Amino acid sequence: MTAPGLATRPLGDTAIEVTPMGLGLAALGRPGYINLGHGTDMSGGTDPTAMGRHCHGVCEAAWAAGIRYFDAARSYGRAEEFLAAWLAATGRRPVVASKWGYEYTAGWRVNAEVHEVKRHTRQQLDRQWAESRALLGDHLLIYQIHSATLDSGVLDTPAVLEGLAGLREQGVRVGLSLSGPGQGATLERAMALTLDGRRLFDTVQATWNLLEPGAGAALAAAREMGMGVIIKEALANGRLTARNPGPEISPLRTAAQLTGHAMDTLALAAVLARPWVDVVLSGAATVVQLASNRAALDVEWTPELEALTRPMAESSGAYWAARSALHWN
Repeated sequence: MTAPGLATRPLGDTAIEVTPMGLGLAALGRPGYINLGHGTDMSGGTDPTAMGRHCHGVCEAAWAAGIRYFDAARSYGRAEEFLAAWLAATGRRPVVASKWGYEYTAGWRVNAEVHEVKRHTRQQLDRQWAESRALLGDHLLIYQIHSATLDSGVLDTPAVLEGLAGLREQGVRVGLSLSGPGQGATLERAMALTLDGRRLFDTVQATWNLLEPGAGAALAAAREMGMGVIIKEALANGRLTARNPGPEISPLRTAAQLTGHAMDTLALAAVLARPWVDVVLSGAATVVQLASNRAALDVEWTPELEALTRPMAESSGAYWAARSALHWN
């Protein structure tokens, strides 16, 4: 059973039923991440044993809150391992998605020079699929390209596309996640890809938030053609929370004062108000953050709030430049 207010709905035209909010494990599987204040969130300990316990606690809180969609990736440190252990210990059966294409290279160090390396090759797909499946087994329903871009060439590599089609033939739903100022153009390219007369991609996971709404039209078109739409980084890696003192979110600060809701709650409510969104991911690193995120499901996003916060939108180029400047902590 799901918690009150968390009825499931179809993920695009797949047969998968999802809750409107999911839990992303990017901040829970490794000791360093770019979210504002992540180091403080992990102050209880960053050795693998402590982080595993912490991750399990947040996962269990998410389940208790009615969340039934969990998102990981091969590059999220030990996120898949932690998630698999929680699933085995509890017998929970949520919808699980993961991603391939990046390799975690930080060696469990926050101050690593390079935290992850992208390789969008068929060899990487085959190896990482085997690793993900070994950990997550038949829980793993959706497998996505991690941060597909036009520049990476992944959508123009026949061997990779054939490998993804092979996964689809095994019953796995195939998706892609997007990153960078060219999200819309990359998605348009992905939408046009077919193999054997069938659309290749079942789902898309993209960044959309009050600061970066640039991919909205493409995401709406993808949903219209039947792709499931999952939104990540709805809080802009913490920039849309009280941890950011910057003037660029002053309208959101005003909205919070007017409504009595936390800024993160409102920012997530803004995403949930888009009719083309199937799932928005909470990137909560603590149980307290998760509760504040979950409250968004009970907020009415009004035309007045839309008008108040619309001027916050940045150009995609400016947004992604600011994201690139965030520090791992």
